[in-house]
Amino acid sequence: MPFSQAQDRFVAPARLRPQLWRLLLGVGLILLIYLVWMAVIGLGVTFAVGVSGAGRALGEMGVGSSPVSILVLLMTFAGLVLGSFAAVRWVHKRSIASLFGPRDLLIRDFGVAFGVLLVVSLPGILWLLASGTLMPGVPFATWLVFLIPMLLGLLVQTGAEEIVFRGYLQQQLAARFVARWVSFVFPSVLFGLLHYAPEQMGQGTWLLVGLTGFFGLLMADLTARSGSLGLAWGMHFGNNLLAILIFTTGEALDGIALFRLPYSLSEPSTVFGLVLVDMVGLLVVWAVLRRYLRGR
Repeated sequence: MPFSQAQDRFVAPARLRPQLWRLLLGVGLILLIYLVWMAVIGLGVTFAVGVSGAGRALGEMGVGSSPVSILVLLMTFAGLVLGSFAAVRWVHKRSIASLFGPRDLLIRDFGVAFGVLLVVSLPGILWLLASGTLMPGVPFATWLVFLIPMLLGLLVQTGAEEIVFRGYLQQQLAARFVARWVSFVFPSVLFGLLHYAPEQMGQGTWLLVGLTGFFGLLMADLTARSGSLGLAWGMHFGNNLLAILIFTTGEALDGIALFRLPYSLSEPSTVFGLVLVDMVGLLVVWAVLRRYLRGR
């Protein structure tokens, strides 16, 4: 399907009520429901470990230093999903399904993007495994116990971010503004800035923000050209699976990975080459998926 047709089909439901005030109200509603959901999780953690241990448990959750803390952190993103669903239903009065695009495309494109990312990443994975520089992470038995819950948690986390940034924001901005760059650039910049975490990443914070924003631009393009969240969600899920379940640099979200990389985002000079390779890999996956779209 030509780009313009896929984009028009994806954005059409948002054009029914494209007013900017509705978008601002919708974003406020998403944030409110997310904060309420976070408060509920905080109360649940306090009930589970007691008031005396709640501070330490919530601190671990913030950096993902254990399997349980990462799992709870991933599930906090369900608040964004609930908020987005409420915004489209109550503020824009359109269906929740319209956030995703056609179901058949969503499922098929998710599988294609996930498979392409793994195939493109395979040479790098094999090189790292053979390099002899990797340090062990969590024991394999522990990793296996948490594998299924973590995969479900990653589906929620990556799905939430795609629903908010490539679904709700991209659709509503495209419906409101003629200039295509607005719906691409603004959500991607915001997506990058929300990964600003100097307390965990140190001097590598802006490097991570830039890489995340770049990733967001690629996802925005694939979403517009495909007419569904499938490609972006599948690529995002595969990327985070590798970054959280398989390899970690040892800063945040390092509590479940099988291996630790001999690099540190807090020292950009040691990780710059890895980030460059990651960007090239993402571009290759994006180019392959663009080719896939031209063939259907």
